[in-house]
Amino acid sequence: MPLIRTCPHCGQKNRIPANHLADTGRCGNCKNELAPVNEPIAADTQLFDEIVQNARVPVLVDFWADWCGPCRMAAPEVKQTAANTAGRALVLKVDTERNRELSARYNVRGIPNFAVFKAGKLISQQAGLVGHQQMEQWLDQARNS
Repeated sequence: MPLIRTCPHCGQKNRIPANHLADTGRCGNCKNELAPVNEPIAADTQLFDEIVQNARVPVLVDFWADWCGPCRMAAPEVKQTAANTAGRALVLKVDTERNRELSARYNVRGIPNFAVFKAGKLISQQAGLVGHQQMEQWLDQARNS
């Protein structure tokens, strides 16, 4: 299940496979560069599984809910992490209210809850509010492990 990205140059919608989300690509229409994904990706179970299993870079997952104050405080930090690690990591956001099966699969009891995956395997997981520096450190450690 590829992710659909709109070309900022011509508006063409491009399908990007999970294993190329961190790569610089080219628009199928105008041939201009498509930068690596640099923002959090809202993921349901199917997209989560596709990206975590097939990404060639570490993946940070933010398990959150709309009603959660600390989750809302973490959102700008998560967004900053995605921007700072574009091309080297991917960032997913999983709404625990809409994706209860994923929350249960990873034993998410408190939110925000952050999990780092590499090559489809859970590397680390931690509940609680942290800053983008900590998130980036987790991703660096996963990349270098």
